[in-house]
Amino acid sequence: MSTTITGPDGRKRCRWSGAAPEFLHYHDSEWGFPVGDDRRLFEKLALEGFQSGLSWRTILAKRENFRAAFHDFDIARIARFTGRDVQRLLKDAGIIRHRGKIEAVINNAKRARELVEREGSLAAFLWRFEPKALARPQTASTSAESVALSKELKKQGWRFVGPTTVYAFMQAMGLINDHAEECFIRARVEKARKSFRRP
Repeated sequence: MSTTITGPDGRKRCRWSGAAPEFLHYHDSEWGFPVGDDRRLFEKLALEGFQSGLSWRTILAKRENFRAAFHDFDIARIARFTGRDVQRLLKDAGIIRHRGKIEAVINNAKRARELVEREGSLAAFLWRFEPKALARPQTASTSAESVALSKELKKQGWRFVGPTTVYAFMQAMGLINDHAEECFIRARVEKARKSFRRP
């Protein structure tokens, strides 16, 4: 089976971008482009945790609701959430109402705050796990680097950060370029990665 499909503009894209209408814009403008902003990195780790056992389409459809519910993923604010906030979020029909995942985001915000104090930024820590190899099969769901990052985060007390979740995060945030070889966005991502200043 081909790893690409032809989009409405006649250009080849990663096959998964055709699975839902909203995936096209996400694929073309976000997925794989390098991110060095702590808030966006934390948001993606949180959303990947919420996706566990669900589809990315479900999460993407609710992303603005998640941003509103979690104060645009402001790490310091979420770290101060209390049991009252958990109850508020469990009543919020706009997000995934899973107590374990909600509590994990609050816990992870506290761990992220500690990490920033130690490392200077979340980005500086996460980008250390960027793979050295350039080529990587798009069919992979984990890598040596995602296993290592997952292990390190868990050691620091993070939750819902298994190797598969972390690998999906690395793909989306541009730590690796997993666009299919024939996908026209791949070259754009590669160019963005070349000019990206590592934190």
